[in-house]
Amino acid sequence: MQLIDIGVNLTNSSFHDQQAAIVERAIEAGVLQMVLTGTSLEVSEQALELCQQLDGDGQHLFATAGVHPHDAKSWDGDSERKLRQLLAESRVRAVGECGLDFNRDFSPRPLQEKALEAQLALAAELRLPVFLHERDASERLLAILKDYRDHLPAAVVHCFTGAREALFAYLDMDLHIGITGWICDERRGTHLHPLVGNIAEGRLMLESDAPYLLPRSLRPKPKNGRNEPAFLTEVLREVALHRNERIEHCAQHTTAAAKAFFQLP
Repeated sequence: MQLIDIGVNLTNSSFHDQQAAIVERAIEAGVLQMVLTGTSLEVSEQALELCQQLDGDGQHLFATAGVHPHDAKSWDGDSERKLRQLLAESRVRAVGECGLDFNRDFSPRPLQEKALEAQLALAAELRLPVFLHERDASERLLAILKDYRDHLPAAVVHCFTGAREALFAYLDMDLHIGITGWICDERRGTHLHPLVGNIAEGRLMLESDAPYLLPRSLRPKPKNGRNEPAFLTEVLREVALHRNERIEHCAQHTTAAAKAFFQLP
């Protein structure tokens, strides 16, 4: 089986000086391609550098570049110029992580919306897919996306944890859905079990969101409690179970969807 992890925070400080080993373990586990998440201009640059350092042949590591809603207050007149430069790099395959977070509100909501719209406009101009973050903001996100969707090649709501209404609204807008180890959490993720089967093949992708969201069903658990891309196989197992699919089939269609979405070799 071959898997693609569409969301890895490999720049996270908990991975410091261990990135090469983490990538090696992922590949050994069958996670042959990973997309490193850019959450600010600085982190996007770091993700790109890791791709270049750890993957000389350009077959395994790719990145997104964008400004997360938590960091939206940093968006200024120079941000678009810097982001445009990053998006011109061949390893960078999507705009993001961008979106709305009305749960934590680390940036004021008007500034979140301003940064999101600027990044959607850039994605539409450059014909790049979008890697979206949404917490407690699905209605507002949908309202903003409506004006851009026809001009975007594709967009994924990453780490989907929402309700049935939000999922169906996203699917009606022909968005992709990213599922993480949240579905493995018996305390807060069981509502996803009956929902995940409604996502059509070609629209479903898998992600670790490492080092976050260690699958709680994983056995044995790592002593450090830290998630990594090698554990994506547990997310696959849980998703296949609740879609009533063979694991091999689920791996095949989620991998094909990710390859097409990010235009991976």
